[in-house]
Amino acid sequence: MAVPKRKTGRARTHARRSQNDKIASPARSVCPQCGEVKLPHRVCPNCGHYRDRDVIQTA
Repeated sequence: MAVPKRKTGRARTHARRSQNDKIASPARSVCPQCGEVKLPHRVCPNCGHYRDRDVIQTA
């Protein structure tokens, strides 16, 4: 049975586990109509456009 020769240090352990603990930020895209940042595949909250159509009325 394989046995480690030395204890794995805390820094190495945390560095290895840090990849799983990252918080992924949501994807962003730019509205082609108004240029505002929006979530992809969603109606733009600023101008109400989605795929070159006016979907909701905005004031």
